[in-house]
Amino acid sequence: MTGSPARSEPPDDEALRVDDVLMTERAAEGDEDAFAVLVRRHAPALLRLAARLLGNRTEAEDAVQDAFVSAWRRLPEFRGGSSFATWMYRIVTNRCLNVLRARRPQAPLNDLPDLPAPAHVTAPDRITEGRAALHDLREALATLSPEQRTCWTLRTLDGRSYAFIAKAVGISEQAARARVFRARRRLTHTLGAWQ
Repeated sequence: MTGSPARSEPPDDEALRVDDVLMTERAAEGDEDAFAVLVRRHAPALLRLAARLLGNRTEAEDAVQDAFVSAWRRLPEFRGGSSFATWMYRIVTNRCLNVLRARRPQAPLNDLPDLPAPAHVTAPDRITEGRAALHDLREALATLSPEQRTCWTLRTLDGRSYAFIAKAVGISEQAARARVFRARRRLTHTLGAWQ
């Protein structure tokens, strides 16, 4: 009987958490290869978060790189009170908040490239309307405080739970809910014309 080669299934969340614990322990002992595994595994999501928060790819890359350098140095202090992923989200979020707070005035979000329209949307009026909506959303996001923007991004764009947001940002779950609520209310008010 000829069979096709077994297809490997992606590991489930629990397997990744257990593997993260092992890799974190090994990295804390100085194993650079174990740390490289953690970087490869978590860098893409952290880079997406930083780019969404900062609106600038170069600054996002710098923030994530700095966060990983900081994590490497502080790994021996990591006690595992949270997962490695949550710990990294917190480090990256703090780095991004520091960058956002240092901006005075805030840099415009217009520096982000327009996303290409799907192939089926080619009518010029639809393209113009989409660009206008994206422009208005960028401007509305710029009116949020860095803290509100961070919580809203983690919840709405990354789909994270309030418990995760609270740990990543270093606030209570109730405060995370309040920041997301205030951000949504402000965005709804600001973007009322698009409803």
